[in-house]
Amino acid sequence: GAFAAVREDGSVITWGGDTWCGKLSDTSAAVQSKLTCGVQEVVSTRDAFAALKVDGSVVTWGNASLGGDSSAVEAQISSGVVQIAGSTSSFAAVKDDGLVVTWGKGSTGVNAVRAELA
Repeated sequence: GAFAAVREDGSVITWGGDTWCGKLSDTSAAVQSKLTCGVQEVVSTRDAFAALKVDGSVVTWGNASLGGDSSAVEAQISSGVVQIAGSTSSFAAVKDDGLVVTWGKGSTGVNAVRAELA
């Protein structure tokens, strides 16, 4: 597995891991540059991470099918997020207006949550 921590200066450091687990050294420069400051929290799934930034945006990396790819909800999590949580293979973000946004592996409840909250 891989681990992530938020430093005092708001940057993220990762260690451990293998091909799937989301070490920052294995991610794109674009993702790495978003994690150099302003991060307040990092949560994980089994093989991916999500970072909540002080500006209310969320940055994800790691195994795409387990939440590391949030491109389908990118517009929804680019601002206004106040809390994030991770399960085994999906993430949820609570926005300041109460909206809950989910992404990751649908078989673990993502689609069910969307249907219940719609």
